[in-house]
Amino acid sequence: MKVAIVHYWLVNMRGGEKVLEALLDMFPQADIYTHVYVPEAVSEKIRSHRVFTTRISRLPLAAKLYQKYMPLMPDALKELDLSDYDLIISSESGPAKGVVPNPDAFHLCYCHSPMRYLWDMYHEYFRTASGVVRFFMKKLVPSLRLWDVMSANLVDCFVANSHYVAKRINRYYNRPAEIVYPPVAIEKFSAVQRNPKDYYLFFGQLVGYKRADLALEACVRSGRKLVVVGEGGSAKERRKYEGSGLVTFAGRVSHQQLEEYMAGAKALLFPGVEDFGIIPVEANAAGCPVIAYRKGGALDSIKEGVTGIFFDQQTADSLIEAMDRFEALAPSTFADRSQFASHVEQFSQAAFTTKIQKLVDEKRRR
Repeated sequence: MKVAIVHYWLVNMRGGEKVLEALLDMFPQADIYTHVYVPEAVSEKIRSHRVFTTRISRLPLAAKLYQKYMPLMPDALKELDLSDYDLIISSESGPAKGVVPNPDAFHLCYCHSPMRYLWDMYHEYFRTASGVVRFFMKKLVPSLRLWDVMSANLVDCFVANSHYVAKRINRYYNRPAEIVYPPVAIEKFSAVQRNPKDYYLFFGQLVGYKRADLALEACVRSGRKLVVVGEGGSAKERRKYEGSGLVTFAGRVSHQQLEEYMAGAKALLFPGVEDFGIIPVEANAAGCPVIAYRKGGALDSIKEGVTGIFFDQQTADSLIEAMDRFEALAPSTFADRSQFASHVEQFSQAAFTTKIQKLVDEKRRR
């Protein structure tokens, strides 16, 4: 069986590329198709495969400006000749599913998220864009939305990484989706020895939708210590919170340092809305409970009362109330490491492989 995997772009190693690596483990002879490929930015596992690029890669400064070329990507995908492949797996977050398979091929789309800048986050992107970008968004987004919906008809089976994403697939494409959680390297955190201290942990890039501001405000206002792991944010903003004596900005850290922070944290604070959210699963694998906003992929990754708790309003007041509730619980509530281990097993690479293989086998036979 000849297999092609279509991944939106290969310019870094994030969650989507980890899914790609797991698919390559399943299909070691697969070819990869993508819009832009930067070999030095991806893993040896990806580099060991044949990688073909669309004409987007030949445009000026494509490695940096690839997202600016998004309006050209639909036609670039149609030009790919995939007629020799029996199985096509598109890994979609940017444009990928719009390839044209041969009539006998099976096309499975693993959708990390419908393109957020076209749909649910369009207005947020529009508000923060420059005048020139706004002009082009008004002109181009309607046609890109139309293409995005129409290209869904080229997919035989949609797979979503969470119920939150599956709901959006149904809303925008009017298609049902199977749920298969992305593979998380839970084994890298399972040996962490918990020794909770007096601080909470926030881990992630300091960008708007992660809502680090809520974690910072809630901890400073309530007199709680917070360690922030991740890069971004303005120097002025960091100085403002560091002056409180309660906040430590650790920046980028090694895996060993991250393990140490997870070992000592009272809990991980997760105030943003993610399509899935790998970080809470990693924290749970380390035995660290999570306090999360009750929306998005966190509803899949956290088991309330077992591996964490939720807060209901995306405000500092609501997060403070959740931390109060968390601290009022008996110390034994989140002390049983086995309850964390049994919960996170469903997010392992083995679970991902089993479910994807079962879907491919069952759906192709129909």
